[in-house]
Amino acid sequence: MNVHRFEETIGGRAYHIEVTPVSDRWRAQLRRGPGMPAAMMPFYGQTPDEAARLLTEWLVLAHQRFAATAAATRPPTV
Repeated sequence: MNVHRFEETIGGRAYHIEVTPVSDRWRAQLRRGPGMPAAMMPFYGQTPDEAARLLTEWLVLAHQRFAATAAATRPPTV
């Protein structure tokens, strides 16, 4: 099987992305490690780069949203 691998660092955390062909398009998903849940939906693109980019963009948005929520709920420093 033709597998493309990408590594992206988002919010200080490394993400390992695998992209595989599915019919006439490419599916990107996080590489599963031992004990890692597989509940995240895949992202599809016309090329391996596009599929990986779409997943990376979603991860960046998710991290930004999490960081903003964490900052908003942090108690003020004195």
